[in-house]
Amino acid sequence: MAIGIYKIMKHIFLWVFAAVLLQSPASAKDEDYGDLVVSQVTSIYDGDTFRADIQGLHPLIGSRIGIRVAGVDTPEMRGKCEKEKQLARAAKQFTVGMLRSAKRVELHNVKRGKYFRIVADVIIDGKSLTSSLINAGHGVPYEGGSKAKNWCA
Repeated sequence: MAIGIYKIMKHIFLWVFAAVLLQSPASAKDEDYGDLVVSQVTSIYDGDTFRADIQGLHPLIGSRIGIRVAGVDTPEMRGKCEKEKQLARAAKQFTVGMLRSAKRVELHNVKRGKYFRIVADVIIDGKSLTSSLINAGHGVPYEGGSKAKNWCA
């Protein structure tokens, strides 16, 4: 009987936790949720977006969670022109190389973004992915709002 109650309480906690994360008050995007460690990168969409499993989080919350790299904008894979798509492929390959060779991937200054994504400073073996992308010419500084650059120009 006690095991059944434990399971029920565990599920209630997880649903409440998920509901808190999913609520969207205006200030939630500005709240800093601390730091996390990636246990496994599961897929990489483009230069500034990937999915990962988060160490220490229940799979309901931390499995294959979308991560948006804070502070940088890279070209879109579904860009408006062929030039942007080519630049997007190069940015993605740069990010793939960094993430796939990483010994440790940390997420700092974790915030909630759109679509239940995490927005964070991504630190790969002590190096900022944001700075690396910008310094290599694959991205531009970005603090939200409208797109930072017209990649087709």
